[in-house]
Amino acid sequence: MSHRRGYMRRMRSEFANGLPFMKMHGLGNDFVVLDARAQRIEITPQTAKGIAHRQFGVGFDQLAVMTDGTGDAHLTFYNADGSTSAACGNATRCVARFLMDETGKDALHLTTDRGDLTATDMGDGLTAVNMGTPQLEWQDIPLARQMDTLELPIDGNPTATGMGNPHCTFFVSDLAAIDLEKQGAMTEHHPLFPERTNVQFAQRISPDHLRMRVWERGVGVTLASGSSSCATAVAAARRGLTGRKVRIDLDGGTLHIDWRDDGVWMIGPTMHVFSGTLTPAFLASLT
Repeated sequence: MSHRRGYMRRMRSEFANGLPFMKMHGLGNDFVVLDARAQRIEITPQTAKGIAHRQFGVGFDQLAVMTDGTGDAHLTFYNADGSTSAACGNATRCVARFLMDETGKDALHLTTDRGDLTATDMGDGLTAVNMGTPQLEWQDIPLARQMDTLELPIDGNPTATGMGNPHCTFFVSDLAAIDLEKQGAMTEHHPLFPERTNVQFAQRISPDHLRMRVWERGVGVTLASGSSSCATAVAAARRGLTGRKVRIDLDGGTLHIDWRDDGVWMIGPTMHVFSGTLTPAFLASLT
């Protein structure tokens, strides 16, 4: 109880005028972004869940916190259920776009718990991020035991891929027939994934075109997911369904993925919707 009272006092003193935030999205995959480069911001799972609530808070798929790092900024990500994630592709692109506009740079070096990431301005409102080399070995994803990651012993024979967070991709002939909420929730908690998993269902349209829907770990159904798109492109190429450069149509729009020798590049639009302030009363209610 004393720790909770101390936390409440710190929140009231440090954010007596409220806490500024930005609301952004990449293809409807939406984020709250906090700029902690100039001030210390302590985020607890309860705080993240409170801000994420779409009726009592702001609402987000992920929370991204910017801090100073060895590069242009360090990014830390929280899911809507308060858990953390080492990677979030669309949020990285959104923050990169903000930092490019702020600094005038057309290329950035960002750090995350996933590792170092490069972002580039592609023009016409498009931002590219190199999400790094995919993790293809069972222990790196991670899976619960040694197995072939190309076809898992799960009904539907999905492919497992790590992009700094775990992914499980099903390739289906009729995407419209998939009960995403039921199958996504069930697969997220499959015992083969000790850290749970993001789940994708993808349908091949052509050798360079996929249609995909996403169930995000700790979030649920989302309109888009950058790391999921990267994982699906890698899985499709490994299975010989597509080449290494592919267009992916999601519920919220289109991303272009290019699996190169230096990593998996993701290109797409971003949007800074509005900026606001979390009030002291709201922040105090989260403790």
